Amino acid sequence: MEVKEYLQNAEDSMQLAVEYLDDTLSRIRAGKASTRLLDGIKVEYYGSLAPISNVANVSVPDARTIAITPWEKSMFKEIEKAIINSELGVTPENNGEVIRLCIPPLTEERRKALVKQSKSEAENAKVSVRNARREAIDGLKKEVKNGLSEDNEKDAEAQVQKIHDRYMKKIDEVFAAKEKEILTV
Repeated sequence: MEVKEYLQNAEDSMQLAVEYLDDTLSRIRAGKASTRLLDGIKVEYYGSLAPISNVANVSVPDARTIAITPWEKSMFKEIEKAIINSELGVTPENNGEVIRLCIPPLTEERRKALVKQSKSEAENAKVSVRNARREAIDGLKKEVKNGLSEDNEKDAEAQVQKIHDRYMKKIDEVFAAKEKEILTV
């Protein structure tokens, strides 16, 4: 493999780690209603599991409410059951036409727990970025044995480190934004 391939593979892995972190943090409830809170919840639909957004219209009429309008009446019970069994921690209200989720304001204790959970997810992303850097550097060192000059290898290592630093900064920024969102009352 060429140096560029190692750099590209490392950057791709690091980018995936940041995207995964962003996706994971979007599912952590921060006291505001968001349709993304339901992304991880699946319902039984004709023998297979489907996201709620595939079987119903999901909207946010105000900052504290999520409205779910199933396309089929038979889906009311399935959607309610899936929400109750999820880690969302919200009880659905059903009026026969719309399922409403009222997102309660977070307590100070719950906010701190969510920040801790977010920090843990950010740390997992950092570990993934470090692993991608290590794999790239190990691959470059193997290439020295296959004829790559040591100067080129050192330059490539420096480039990998720059990419690593850039993605670590992105992770810190994503976490800081989520922390601010959670702690904003």
